[in-house]
Amino acid sequence: MHVVVTEPDTLGDATAAVEAVVRAIDEACSRFRDDSELSRLQAGEGRHESIVSPLLAEALSTALRAAEVTDGAVDPTVGEAVRNAGYTVDFAAVPADGAPLVLAVSPVPGWRRIHLYPATRRVEIDPGVEVDLGATAKALAADLAAAAALQAMHRGGVLVSLGGDVSVAGEPPEEGWHIQIAEDSRAEITPDGETIAIRAGGVATSSTTVRRWRRGGIELHHIIDPATGLPAAGPWRTVSVVAGSCVDANIAATAAIVRGASAAAWLDSAGLPARLVDRSGAMTRVGGWPAPVAQAS
Repeated sequence: MHVVVTEPDTLGDATAAVEAVVRAIDEACSRFRDDSELSRLQAGEGRHESIVSPLLAEALSTALRAAEVTDGAVDPTVGEAVRNAGYTVDFAAVPADGAPLVLAVSPVPGWRRIHLYPATRRVEIDPGVEVDLGATAKALAADLAAAAALQAMHRGGVLVSLGGDVSVAGEPPEEGWHIQIAEDSRAEITPDGETIAIRAGGVATSSTTVRRWRRGGIELHHIIDPATGLPAAGPWRTVSVVAGSCVDANIAATAAIVRGASAAAWLDSAGLPARLVDRSGAMTRVGGWPAPVAQAS
């Protein structure tokens, strides 16, 4: 987590607000905690029904909107498929290598089997559906955290980065927020790294190169193609997108990985600035994403 502010004396209040949002999202949405609200909602067999908290209702609503606007490319019912691929615990505890897995092509149940009634916050999940909010909850947390930080600061501007999902709020620096784009959010900032500037909204990167592991000599990763129930096998290893919010940027970036060969045209038609990196490392820039500025010799 990174929190950056334009007014140094507001950093403590901003950080406290961000940490509170991250804790709340974890308690509501984590599939790695037995005591999270989502885990308790899905405990046991059969159909699951409950009145959920406003935060979980918002997270579920965000996930369902993601599925709708991407024609199901980003689908929250991938829970069982993610587990079957070997992502069963928090990623830090996932073994890097292991015995072969038996995986079969099987479409995920589909987002329409989750029924959310916003007015009452009632949720009904059909039998056999396992919800995983990993594709949208972190980006939602970044947007909510940036908004909460700005409210706590009362002035200035703030940038929040949660594992590379970036959201900004308030008054930006004069030259905008400079953000270095990398496949791994833990990579060090370097003078020659590709950098963009934004004044509002968010940036998100989806990649198959960081959260990956081997089973029986086969490389697997965490981005599931809902049509097959298997890790997405398209040509792109990393997609970065700029949008009006971090959530929308992340939805588009993840959908692009799943869509595969048609992703660049889809992003361009949507008017979303994006950078796509294929398996060989070749880059495609669409939607007005700027070409890197040549370094002075």
